[in-house]
Amino acid sequence: MIEPTYKAPPLSPDRTFVVQFQEETDVEQRQLLGRVEHVMSGKNRRFQSLEELLEFVRQILKTS
Repeated sequence: MIEPTYKAPPLSPDRTFVVQFQEETDVEQRQLLGRVEHVMSGKNRRFQSLEELLEFVRQILKTS
């Protein structure tokens, strides 16, 4: 087996999120329902769309 020459930098725990999707989520219909939590701060938000999920992540990453 050939070892890759590129080593990815370690992942930072302050950029870690947990995303939970509700049963009603339908990715094909672009209906995303659930909850996202920033692990380090405990801040969390419910979302009803991909845009809401990404906006929360953007806000957290902008301040960290």
